[in-house]
Amino acid sequence: MRVVMSLLLCMLLISACRQTEKRLPYLGTPIVTEHFVNGHTVYDSAYPVIPAFSLTDQDSLTVTQQTFNGKIYVADFIFLSCPTICPTMNDNMLQVYHHFKNEDRVNFLSHSIDPKNDTILRLKAYAKSLHITDNKWRFVTGNQDTVFRLAEKGYYAAAAKDSTAPGNYIHSGGFFLIDKQRHIRGMYNGTDKEAMQHLVRDIETLLKEG
Repeated sequence: MRVVMSLLLCMLLISACRQTEKRLPYLGTPIVTEHFVNGHTVYDSAYPVIPAFSLTDQDSLTVTQQTFNGKIYVADFIFLSCPTICPTMNDNMLQVYHHFKNEDRVNFLSHSIDPKNDTILRLKAYAKSLHITDNKWRFVTGNQDTVFRLAEKGYYAAAAKDSTAPGNYIHSGGFFLIDKQRHIRGMYNGTDKEAMQHLVRDIETLLKEG
């Protein structure tokens, strides 16, 4: 009897642990659909995903949403001549990159919003200056309007020309954590060290989701 009770207690404890296991939220406004199952109304929520894209990285390779199949990634929007927040963002991203350097399931994606000046050669030189020699962190460029639209519609991020702003651009300072299904699972202040600790913890949590 004691053995049976012990087994039941263990099963209850395992079940409780699974129920309280932390899961990250899905960000964005879900599309709710309604259908009927066995005479009952059932509602399904579909959260938005990062739309399909095609850009070019520092190695002249085409980068699409399929590049990140089976992986999670952290994305941001920058430009190399940015005189304000970008250097801090890049330093912070580099720290997170090093933390997960040996974790193949975690990638990084920095979108340039200044394709005229951020040429592939310049992106390559910048990646080298950070000692990025693998394809885990991609710096991508492409049609400017396409990148702006991807920022706004895909990541809910600001990215636009502004002649009154330092460097002639305004853009979000956020880092965006994207899961394997291309859902946004977290947003973080890319200029804040404490936020980077939060990001690292959330990446580890997301990896446990499988």
